[in-house]
Amino acid sequence: MPAPQVSVATPLRQSVVDWDDFTGRFEAPERVDVRARAGGYLQSANFREGQFVQKGQLLFQLDPRPAQAQLSAARAQAQLAASDLVRAESLLKAQAISREEYDSKRAANEVAQATVRARALDLEFTRVTAPVSGVVSDRRVDPGNVISGGGSGADVLTTIVSTTPIHFVFDASEAQLLKNQRQTGKGGKVQIRLQDEADYRWTGQIDFTDNSLDNASGAVRMRAVVANPNGFLKPGMFGKAKVEGGQAYDAMLVPEDAIVADGARKAVNVVAADGSVTMKPVTLGPLSQGLRVIRTGVRPDDKIIVNGAARMMMPGQKVKATLVKITPKGAAERTTTVTIPVASSATPAGAQ
Repeated sequence: MPAPQVSVATPLRQSVVDWDDFTGRFEAPERVDVRARAGGYLQSANFREGQFVQKGQLLFQLDPRPAQAQLSAARAQAQLAASDLVRAESLLKAQAISREEYDSKRAANEVAQATVRARALDLEFTRVTAPVSGVVSDRRVDPGNVISGGGSGADVLTTIVSTTPIHFVFDASEAQLLKNQRQTGKGGKVQIRLQDEADYRWTGQIDFTDNSLDNASGAVRMRAVVANPNGFLKPGMFGKAKVEGGQAYDAMLVPEDAIVADGARKAVNVVAADGSVTMKPVTLGPLSQGLRVIRTGVRPDDKIIVNGAARMMMPGQKVKATLVKITPKGAAERTTTVTIPVASSATPAGAQ
C-alpha cells in the first residue's frame, strides 16, 4: 500500500494572553427609590416614564398651598417674637424685667426663627426632584392621590437607576482570585458579550473585589466598570465575560484537528525525517483564534500532522508529508471557549 498523504506544519509561534471565563450580571451603580420628604396631595408628575433624568430635575409636584400657609403663619409668629425680644432688651437695660424673663423672650425668638426654616423646608419638599441622574421607571402613584412622606415608610413614587457607566458583577473562585492578584494586581481588563452576541464587544476594568470569600461557596464577588454611553446595557442583563488572566507569553499553537486522544491523555502525531509517525503526549492550553495552545510536549521544529488524518495514524507508520503553514482563524472563532484547568481562552497579545 502506498504511504498515506498527510499535511504537516511546525507549531505557530505567537504571543498570547490567557483569559478566564465567567458569567455575571449588570447592576446599576446607583439605585434610588424616590419618596416625598413631606406628605400631601400629589398634584402632578413632571417626567416621561423610562427616560433619562438629570439630578435636580422636577419629578412630582405636591399641592404647595398648605405648606405656604404654614410658612406664612410661622413668619408672622417669628416677627412677633422678634418684636418682643427688642422690647425685652430695652426693659432689661432699664432693669424693668428680670434676666430670666429676658432669656425666655430670646429663646422664644430663636424657636420662632427655627420654625420658619422648618416650614420653608416643608414648602421646598412639595417639589420632589431627582436625587441622582439616571433612567427613571414608571410612576407608582398617580396625581390626585394623597401620599405619605418622611422616612422609609413613605410611598415610593418611582425608581431611578444610573447606567452610565454600568457595573458588571460576577463571582470568582479562590484560585482565580489568587491568580488575578498575583499576575495582574487588583485590576484587570474584562471583555463581555451578551446572550445574542457572538463577539465580545463590551470592555471594562475591574475596580472592586470583595473583602472576603463566601463561606458556603468559596467564591468572591468581583465587579467591573463598563462604559455604557447610549444606555443600551440595562441592570439585570446577564453576560458572558472573560477576564485577562495575566501577562502575555510566547506560545506554540496548532489546529484542533492535530490533537488526538491517547487514553486519558492528549497527544499529537509528529512526522520524522524518514516519514515515520511518532505520537507525543502534550499539555494543552486555551484556544486562541481557533488554534490550541500547546504548553508542553513538542518542539518548535516538530512536523505535526495538522489535518484530519492525524486521528488515523499509528505510531511507526510511514507517511508522505506535505508541508503547510498554520494560519489563525477569523475573529468569529476567536471567542470559542472550552473548560480546561488553567484558562478557558486566550488571545494574541495586543488583540481586542
